[in-house]
Amino acid sequence: MSTVTEQVRSHVESKPGVHFNALATDLGIATGQAQYHLRKLRRAGDVVAEEIQGKTHYYSREYDPWERRVLGFARRETARTVLLHLLEAGSLSAEQLSDRLGVARSTVSWHVSSLADAGILEKSYGERGRVIVALTDPDATRRLLAAVRPSLTDRLVDRFTRLVDEGLAAAADDG
Repeated sequence: MSTVTEQVRSHVESKPGVHFNALATDLGIATGQAQYHLRKLRRAGDVVAEEIQGKTHYYSREYDPWERRVLGFARRETARTVLLHLLEAGSLSAEQLSDRLGVARSTVSWHVSSLADAGILEKSYGERGRVIVALTDPDATRRLLAAVRPSLTDRLVDRFTRLVDEGLAAAADDG
C-alpha cells in the first residue's frame, strides 16, 4: 500500500466519521488525490463511506450503520451538543433543548427530527403535547462521542447555519 493510501486509512481510523473535505484538508492532499485513495481503500474493504445529510463520511469497517450515523452527527457541533445534553439529562423537551443550546426552536426541531430519523433518539409527547426527546442507546452514544471531536470546518459551518437560522427566525417574528 502506498504511503498516502496508508495515511488516508490511518486518518479514517483515528477520526471515525471524518468527512471528505476535512480529510483532504487535514492531510494536505488535493481533492483528486483524496478521491483516488479513498476509492482504493473502499474497493479493498478497508474503508466504508456513508452519506449523512449531504456529506460523505468515512469509517473503518468496524462500525455498524447505526454507529456510523452517530459518529457522523457527532461531527456537527449542534447535533453533538444535543446529544451531550441528552446524555446529561436523560430526556428533555424540545423547548428545554432550545433554551440550553441558545438556538431557535426551528434549529432544535430540525436537529431532533434528523437525529430521530437516524434512529439516534426518539421523540414522545408529554404534557400539553410537548415533544420530549431521549437517546435510543445512551451508553453506546457516550462511547461513540468520546471518539469524535468536530473539526474547525465542521464547527464554522454549523455556526454559520445557526446564524442564518436565527436571522430567518427573527425576520419571521418581525413580519
